[in-house]
Amino acid sequence: MLDVLIKNGRVVDGSGNPWFKADVAVTEGRIVQVAHAIGTEAKEVIDAEGLIVAPGFIDMHTHSDLRVFKHPEEDAKLMQGITTALLGQDGLSVAPLDDANKEPMMRRVSGLLGTYLTEWHWNTVGEYLDAIDAVKPATNSLTLVPHGAVRAMALGWENRAATPAELERMKAILAQAMEEGGVGFSTGLIYPPGMYADRTELVELCRVAASYGGFFVVHMRNEADYVLDSIREVTSICLEADCPLHISHLKVAGRRNWGRAGELLALLDEVRSRGLEVTFDQYPYVAGSTMLDAVIPPRFHTGGTKKLLENLRDPAIREEIRQVQENIKPERWENWVDTCGWENVMVNAVISDKNRFAEGKSIAEIAKETGKTPLDAVCDLLIEEDDAVTMTIFYGSEDDVKEIMQSEYMTLCSDGIVGGKPHPRVYGTCARFLGKYVREEKVLSLPQAIRKMTSLPAQRLGLQDRGLIREGMVADITIFDPARVEEKGTYAEPNQYPEGFRYVLVAGQLALKEGKLTGVRAGRALRRRN
Repeated sequence: MLDVLIKNGRVVDGSGNPWFKADVAVTEGRIVQVAHAIGTEAKEVIDAEGLIVAPGFIDMHTHSDLRVFKHPEEDAKLMQGITTALLGQDGLSVAPLDDANKEPMMRRVSGLLGTYLTEWHWNTVGEYLDAIDAVKPATNSLTLVPHGAVRAMALGWENRAATPAELERMKAILAQAMEEGGVGFSTGLIYPPGMYADRTELVELCRVAASYGGFFVVHMRNEADYVLDSIREVTSICLEADCPLHISHLKVAGRRNWGRAGELLALLDEVRSRGLEVTFDQYPYVAGSTMLDAVIPPRFHTGGTKKLLENLRDPAIREEIRQVQENIKPERWENWVDTCGWENVMVNAVISDKNRFAEGKSIAEIAKETGKTPLDAVCDLLIEEDDAVTMTIFYGSEDDVKEIMQSEYMTLCSDGIVGGKPHPRVYGTCARFLGKYVREEKVLSLPQAIRKMTSLPAQRLGLQDRGLIREGMVADITIFDPARVEEKGTYAEPNQYPEGFRYVLVAGQLALKEGKLTGVRAGRALRRRN
């Protein structure tokens, strides 16, 4: 007897091929048969008439590194069909990390990853993955090895190049983390301490990652005025290191840069023609989200979060920051204030009730309401919240989003940061992609879209047994109604589940049934295969 039999569905198998009518049989966590009609009895029969049967979706950029411990039910993922997610992004995550750097990293990532835990009971990547397994999560997780943590252990949070001995220490830490299951190496070149690395450091670390079959995932130094220069920087690093490259959330930011998506894609085509394996992820929105402190110029972050907050208390430094932000004293950095304006920077989440009023409001609105300048409003929020503030930034154009989406190198991501009034992508990414861009606007065909959510990310991650509806594959399966799939959340009211997702299987077990969570938690931490 089968465990699960999915009958009468339209199978979009993840390969990019058109749908076909088939039954799908599941036993002991794997797909055992895909055929036109399967008559074998099953413990659970799902009638998928009129529904799409697809591989479970893979989210290529998430920030649930700590949330999984408090919310192992993973509702935000399952309710939109996600069965696997990639953690350890932007060079800022929780392992590997020695005891001396846990408190500084906790403060650094509080806005990005949340404040779900007061203690981190692990040091190595292996121990972290074991900790995820111990809570029996509902979905699967993989992790990148974060540059910021590796660098902090070798030379702290200083703004300088690593010495040869420090670089060797970083390489050894990275090698161990890859051996313990890391799938790649990540950095964020707008975030301390990763932003302080020189080219030599990045090349050498990418060589280590590549030697273990890994790849380099990078939040580039600039996604606005200098986006082409930023692409050239990271592609040249990977060409020299002979390391595959995956660019985080590729975009074109700032009205003055709208319409340049074709230039970015042409540059990636040219680099691929030179033999560099390049992919990227994208969330299907014209706004992004990150820590509010990203509006503060890089040099004021030197020394870590404690030093940053000390700087923000100094009126003279605030004035210097204002002059940099307003281009009175220009510096080459990702200046969101100049690119988008305070009216397009919105606070998502704070941790204190005192400042709860700020959630969902722009900095311009908060400044008006409090009688402060925009910069003073930002600095005061960061100080009072101990830096644990996230923001949404409205920067993009729909035309650029659509053009980037059509690239064959694109994989889907949510870049989900949960808390307060988060970016609606936390709950709605997959529904928006399938509803708005596939069904309504026909930017992509359904098979093309599903490939970007399944087999292509599985290929990038080295997941040989996921991402396709094929006999022998792990039975991570998402079943949805293509006519009804729809994002419900908005920027004003983002914490809403989407519609249209009917069933989700993780390792052959029903985690979502008839649109409702079952409480089954069959996920686990996936490790890079040696």
